[in-house]
Formats: sequence, structure tokens, C-alpha cells
Amino acid sequence: MTDQQSAPKYLQIRYEMPEPNVARIVLARADTRNAQDHQMLYELNNAFDVAARDPAVKVIILAADGPHFSSGHDVKGTPPTTDFAPVVQAAGLTEPGVAGHYAGEEEYYVGLHWKWRNIGKPTIAQVQGKAMAGGMMIAMPMDIIIASEDAQFSDPVVAFGVNGHEYFLHAWDLGPRKAKEMLFTGQILSAQECKDLGMVNHVVPRDQLEGFTLDLARRIATRPAIGLKLAKQAVNFSMDVQGQHQAMTAALAMHHVGHAHARVQFKIPVDPAGLEIIKTESKRAMNGGS
Repeated sequence: MTDQQSAPKYLQIRYEMPEPNVARIVLARADTRNAQDHQMLYELNNAFDVAARDPAVKVIILAADGPHFSSGHDVKGTPPTTDFAPVVQAAGLTEPGVAGHYAGEEEYYVGLHWKWRNIGKPTIAQVQGKAMAGGMMIAMPMDIIIASEDAQFSDPVVAFGVNGHEYFLHAWDLGPRKAKEMLFTGQILSAQECKDLGMVNHVVPRDQLEGFTLDLARRIATRPAIGLKLAKQAVNFSMDVQGQHQAMTAALAMHHVGHAHARVQFKIPVDPAGLEIIKTESKRAMNGGS
């Protein structure tokens, strides 16, 4: 029995093999614009583990159903962290207050995403429509990002009184000055802008997105698995020695300073005015900035 055949029945994702040597993990909550609750994140982690263990898989694609890749965190449907066995950070998850919240985000945002970043096989994000905040975050650990022409990337959560989403690699993926502008203003970046900045590898018409991504995966899969793993590790190590993980860990601590401030001032983890700001800015962007 292969790992694919023995994989559990998922509720919020799909695991498929579109062709030999290529696994595709699909976000399957199109009705919520693929909003991520903890169920989805742990199903994703399981599916990445299945693909990593399967010797037949040489490349992993992360894709999504529907018009949008992901609208970000599902704040309405998130169950308690303790419903899931921790994978990366087990200490402190049951602590009350900020301690438990911080430990939880170390686990399911930074911890899981960093784990996926270091899978010893090439990964490709196939992005269409909106990838907003946590949606952008879920694409960032992938080695390659292919975007449709209509794809948009944004992280507007500075409006909530925090420094950005939890997997904070903005300066690495966008460059420091563009990262600051994006965060300060909540700016929505087009797929082409992200390609020009180096965050996105290719921009293709929407109807060619799946085929282009599969073609690239097929080309990568012609290389030996050991060579692919070593090449990936060599590039990742180059970023590691520049302090990427340390910078991200510090950013998460700052993120929780913002949450703690909001709890004192507003009695909730974020500035409530931020939601209206984000809605207004999104509508303005959809209307061409008018």
C-alpha cells in the first residue's frame, strides 16, 4: 500500500497524484475562499508528511479550489489548539492568556510553516485570485510560486496593531523597502509586481496556471531526488546563515507585543478599527484606487 492510498480522509484539503512523481495538495474550502482554520493547517501538515515519505513523489504542488487561493485565517471556525497533537511546539499550549496564545502561534503558524519550508523535496505554490495575509503566508514556505495574472498578494494586518502576519519573511521575499511600504499601507501587490520583486517566479494566464505548474513540476522531477534535496538545502542554508529564522522568531515576538497591547486597550487581541480599514482599502483597490 502506498502512502497516498494509506493517507487519511481529509475534510478540508485533497491529496492527489496528477501524474507520476508529482503530488498535489489542494485547499478545498472554496466556499470560504479557502480560509484556514487549525483543521486545515494540520491536514496540510499530514499531507506534506505523506508526500515527503513517499519515494514515488519528487515534487509537491500546493494548489487551491475556487477563484481564490486563500483569504487567510478563519477566525470564525478555529477550534482550540489542544484539539490537535502538537508537531513542533508542545510547551505552553494549555497556559492561560498570552502564554498559551504565543505558544500556539509558535506551533501552527511559524512552526508548521517552517517545517514545510524545509521539506527535502521541491515545493511549488500554484496561486490564483487573492492570497491575503494568512493566504500569502501559506504560499511563502514553498520553493517556487507560480501565479495567475489575476493573483493578488496582501498583508494588511498592521491595521490590527501588529507588524504583519506571523510567518514574517516579507523583507526576504519582497525586499526591505517594498516590504515596509506594503505593511505600512496595506497595499495589494499584483502578481506581476511580485514577480518583478522576486517573490513570484512566473505569471501566466489563469487558464494556463495548472498546466504550466504541472509542466514545471514534470521538468523538475527529471532530476535525481538526492540532487534536488541537496540543492534545496544549499539555498535554504544560505538564507539560514543570514539569520532568516532568527529574524522571523523576533518578528513573532513583536507580533505578540501588538496582541498584548490590544488586549489591554481593547480587551481583544487586535484593534477592532482595523477590520473596517481593511474592508475600505480592499473595496478601493477593487475599484481601481478611486
